[in-house]
Amino acid sequence: MADGEHAEAFHAELLRRRERGELPAVREIVPAARTVLLDGIIDGIHDGVHGGTGERTPGERTPRERAAGARERFARDLASWRVEPPQREGREPVEIPVVYDGPDLDEVAALWGVPAGEVAALHSRTAFRVAFCGFAPGFGYLTGLPERLHVPRRTTPRTRVPAGAVALAGPYTGVYPRPSPGGWQIVGRMPDPGALWDPAREPAALLVPGTPVRFVAVGAGAGDGGALALPAPRAGDVPAGRARAGDSPAGGPRVGDSRVGA
Repeated sequence: MADGEHAEAFHAELLRRRERGELPAVREIVPAARTVLLDGIIDGIHDGVHGGTGERTPGERTPRERAAGARERFARDLASWRVEPPQREGREPVEIPVVYDGPDLDEVAALWGVPAGEVAALHSRTAFRVAFCGFAPGFGYLTGLPERLHVPRRTTPRTRVPAGAVALAGPYTGVYPRPSPGGWQIVGRMPDPGALWDPAREPAALLVPGTPVRFVAVGAGAGDGGALALPAPRAGDVPAGRARAGDSPAGGPRVGDSRVGA
């Protein structure tokens, strides 16, 4: 797709049509940076051969051929849709407390051309939105930073980034839900990152596609008791444990046709 906004609009249109019963039996709808994955089975397509006899009449298509034809028709139908720009409903943002004391704070400040103390103000004043999820369960790719505040990845990725690290790369902000390698620029930390991924909750991920997010600067002494309360998440379309889309914060490729950072 042309860009992330087009992908977001197409994802919203798919959800609307599924709610109206206008889609085939699609099991999953998973947005990415410039793509939307549809995973499922086309209605009316079944395995096996005609009549269960092991024989078919001359000219009759095999189940595989019928399935391929159904997919082609569905793809042509998708291409003909008129997709309206995304209409972002007035949902209250999820507020994420951040201590802005990350190891890359000075480097990001230099790239932005501001004093280090201004990074927290610029970042926390930005209205973010989860574009898609990937890399690891619970990791959301948040858009919203203006182009002048985009930053490249670190030249050398870290072998271990702690859970709760708030980091930037290209147009994205992300919060690491668990310790992992990573190459993004770390500007702060979430005092209690446990809310990002909770397998006992539905959905398990706090930051699902479409969620508005606001970062709130807190003092360095904020711990489990000092962190702000987080609103309950809404159900999303990225299934628990599936991290298929997104440019890896550790430096790997993502679904789509552009790179994040350098």
